Amino acid sequence: MTFSQTFFSRQFLWEIVRILTVGIASLLFYVAIIPLPVLLAAMAFGLYSLVKVAATDLIKERKIGTEIFITIAVIISVLGKEYLAGAVVLMIILIAEYIASASGERARASIKELIGTVPKTAIVKKGGKEETVQIDDLKIGDIVLVKAGEKIPVDGKVTAGAGSVNQAPITGESVPQEKTIGSDVFAGTIIELGALDIEMTKAGKDTVFSRIITLVEEAENSQAPIEKFTDKIASWLIPVVFIFVGVVYFYTRDIKLVIALLIFTSPAELGLATPLVTIAAIARAAREGILVKGGKFLEELAKVTTIVFDKTGTLTVGSPTVNRIEIIDTNFNENNLVQYAAAVDRRSSHPLAKAILNYADKLKITYGEPENFTVIKGRGVSATIEGKAVLFGNKLYMEESKVAMSASSQNLTDTAIYLSVDNKLAGIFFISDAIREGAKEMIAGLRASGVKNIVMLTGDNPETAKHVSEQVGITDFRANLLPEDKISIVKELQGKGDKVAMVGDGINDAPALVQANIGIAMGAMGTQAAMEAADIVLMQDKLEKIARARVISKRAFRTIKENIIVGVGVVHVIGITLVLLRIIGPVQAAAIHLLPDTLVFINSIKLLRIKIK
Repeated sequence: MTFSQTFFSRQFLWEIVRILTVGIASLLFYVAIIPLPVLLAAMAFGLYSLVKVAATDLIKERKIGTEIFITIAVIISVLGKEYLAGAVVLMIILIAEYIASASGERARASIKELIGTVPKTAIVKKGGKEETVQIDDLKIGDIVLVKAGEKIPVDGKVTAGAGSVNQAPITGESVPQEKTIGSDVFAGTIIELGALDIEMTKAGKDTVFSRIITLVEEAENSQAPIEKFTDKIASWLIPVVFIFVGVVYFYTRDIKLVIALLIFTSPAELGLATPLVTIAAIARAAREGILVKGGKFLEELAKVTTIVFDKTGTLTVGSPTVNRIEIIDTNFNENNLVQYAAAVDRRSSHPLAKAILNYADKLKITYGEPENFTVIKGRGVSATIEGKAVLFGNKLYMEESKVAMSASSQNLTDTAIYLSVDNKLAGIFFISDAIREGAKEMIAGLRASGVKNIVMLTGDNPETAKHVSEQVGITDFRANLLPEDKISIVKELQGKGDKVAMVGDGINDAPALVQANIGIAMGAMGTQAAMEAADIVLMQDKLEKIARARVISKRAFRTIKENIIVGVGVVHVIGITLVLLRIIGPVQAAAIHLLPDTLVFINSIKLLRIKIK
């Protein structure tokens, strides 16, 4: 939707009609073509919408807005027989209100423009034939054909073909991703080369794309603290303004002066200063693959003083591999140890379990089903394998289980997982997880942006934690942690007065994400649990998105301050001063009143387009 399409859309038809009616009537009255009653009727028609909004705000929300100010100003102009001044003032204020409403709608429309849309129809393969059907008529399991240049209409898996897919509408990453058989694809993304047969797994409101749109739209309605603050300021100002205007009239008896003052003392722009920025910033972040769930979190991120990172899957890539296995009990060989480890880990959801299972598959080792499987949080797992009691976990787990430990070689860059069989240490698996690309630069960037304290949390051993923290430039780390320990550390930091952001995977770290002032989940594309757990969701596993989110939030917060100080404060102070000095009257005041509305709109909407560094 273009600028002109927004401002001249059908939904604003009556606003335009009211402006034209009052404007034409004022002109005709000025040249003595129409009598006073006709002018008053036109003013009543124009004033009706303002009175309706004023009454609704006052009765239902107990809020006094700019509509009441303007209504009083127009009534005073009529009672004071300043008919033409009142009509011109009303026309200009109607224009200002129209600009404010259209500006908000334009900002909202920009969200859909930036993120895009999904097709309404799809080509489905059935019985060797292809037919076009409505998206709503698709069923799970249907095979959808998508060709080069087309948008993918559903979430699903590739069953045939190959192609390059631009996932920018979801991840913000414009570099095409190669998709082959078995790859996951998402609605709203675009096939640039090739063609794909896609088995539908989700459609409509259940797709990742639809959830993104829903989150962004819900975020628009979430007030930031500064927005609530400006609303409070407006409510405090209102009685002060009426007393001030009353005192001025008592001493001057000048109706025109009172009308002009009412125009400049209206708190209208305070209500515009924040919401437009919030909408624009949330839309901008969404376009870059960053979902911010509301203005509150946008503002909180700008104020964060401490950021806490989970290690595995956040600072590291989350794809650990087995480097080597140390045999402690010579009654077992490496294959025996892998067989036990894989069997006990096959029901585990821990990231390290995948490394064990992948290693077993690589060696083509078969393994059985565990019995009496138990997860010990922050320690490891236990099960009965072929009648033997098997424990698999960290060193603390072995010590707490009274397993006799023997001297072993150490590798400080690897995570050691201990395997005991029938309460006797059998072997040690050394697993490593590569540090995520750009981690060190991201940490340095966050410090440069004003983050005073950066902490790394991990359930890993202190030696491995120290190695990773040194590699990325973090000096404060905590190791051997249980999930509940992470919550305690976040609370401890908050107790010192810190504003804490927690960065994790959104699933295993959900409790700590909720406890923090801001919870940030990484790599949440396709993961509904992660989307729900965090306040800010990064759709890609890219650490630079964290710094990017903070940059956008700080720029948005700065823009809000600019709107309040320049767009509202400076213009209104100058205006009130000029009125009191009798340099301008009601008509000029109403004309100047357009200026802050326009400034606030332009300053806010620029967040959608400008480069933010």
